[in-house]
Amino acid sequence: MAQLFIMDKEKIISFSKLLKEYLIDQGFSEFIARHVNVAVILIILGGLAYLLDRILRKIIVKLFTVFSEKTITTFDDFLVQSKFPRYVAHIIPLILVKLTFPLIFEELPFWFKVFNVAINVYGIILIVKIIRSVLRSTKNFLRTKEQYADKPLESYMQVILIFLWGIAGMFVVYELTGKDVLSLASLGAASAILLLIFKDTILGFVASIQVSVNDIVRIGDWITFSKYGADGTVIDINLATVRVQNFDNTFTTIPTYALISDSFQNWRGMQESGGRRIKRSIFIKQSSIKYLTPEKMAELKKIQLVKNYIEHRQLEIDRHNERVKADKKVLINGRNQTNFGVFRKYLDSTLRNNTGVNNDMMIMVRQLQPTTQGIPLEIYCFSSR
Repeated sequence: MAQLFIMDKEKIISFSKLLKEYLIDQGFSEFIARHVNVAVILIILGGLAYLLDRILRKIIVKLFTVFSEKTITTFDDFLVQSKFPRYVAHIIPLILVKLTFPLIFEELPFWFKVFNVAINVYGIILIVKIIRSVLRSTKNFLRTKEQYADKPLESYMQVILIFLWGIAGMFVVYELTGKDVLSLASLGAASAILLLIFKDTILGFVASIQVSVNDIVRIGDWITFSKYGADGTVIDINLATVRVQNFDNTFTTIPTYALISDSFQNWRGMQESGGRRIKRSIFIKQSSIKYLTPEKMAELKKIQLVKNYIEHRQLEIDRHNERVKADKKVLINGRNQTNFGVFRKYLDSTLRNNTGVNNDMMIMVRQLQPTTQGIPLEIYCFSSR
């Protein structure tokens, strides 16, 4: 490579002198001949660099694609998708151009400084893009792992990129101004500007850490956030926003810091419990509630779900009435069963014998306070699906 560069150096110098002498012979002043000479060489160098970049890009991308297809891991596949090989292919032409500049601008130190700064700035941006493509590939690769599928990886990547672009910005400023950006005064001013500009980003960063550490929300959780009209599944968590796909297939965007500053409902506990709550009331007309006569009890005993209940309950009531010597010639004396109580037990037995109801969770049928619509008989249980 060194020998090749020495040969190219000699050719460039020779070509430059010949072109300059030719222009002077054609009647151009030395000033104009010098600048035209540099412009022509720059155009030729730019064209060669472009062709070299295109050739290297095709070769490197092709080799990388073939290599990724033969490996077991999918990480290199994500590198190809994030354009990592294409960015790497830009490095060699960039180095060759930078090494050639001192020869081209030997007689024009001002323009050498300008173009050298431009190349350095481009090199800084290229390095950031290469690192960014690696970070994106890492994020997409970790998404395929079960233990990271519900983690806010996008937030962490954005934080790293912010610091990365911040550092790159410092180097760019140094290249453009030549001043040390790490001085105390500069850092103080930069910190104040960053705090002002990236206030929401900083709040989002702190919120995303708290959300992750405290396990408040995961990707895939069903949340209800009435303030923002969100009721659906969390599909993305990043520094600034949390994206929710509602059940009507619309999307709602929520500020990340709102997850720790406001109140919302996360249904993850219900989803992990294996049952969804059922809470409904049946309203019974009050005038329809009556004591059960022996004839009515005999009829209701034909219902298998309440037969044992009616028999055991009646034994308890008879013992009580004998103990208190209740005069059962009048039905209201002592204790009695009602059609309302038997119906409540029928609902309870029906739920416990229903395969669609989760018997490992709470099952309850209870009477609530009477209303103008009647007496509510509330069914409280959880589905098994």
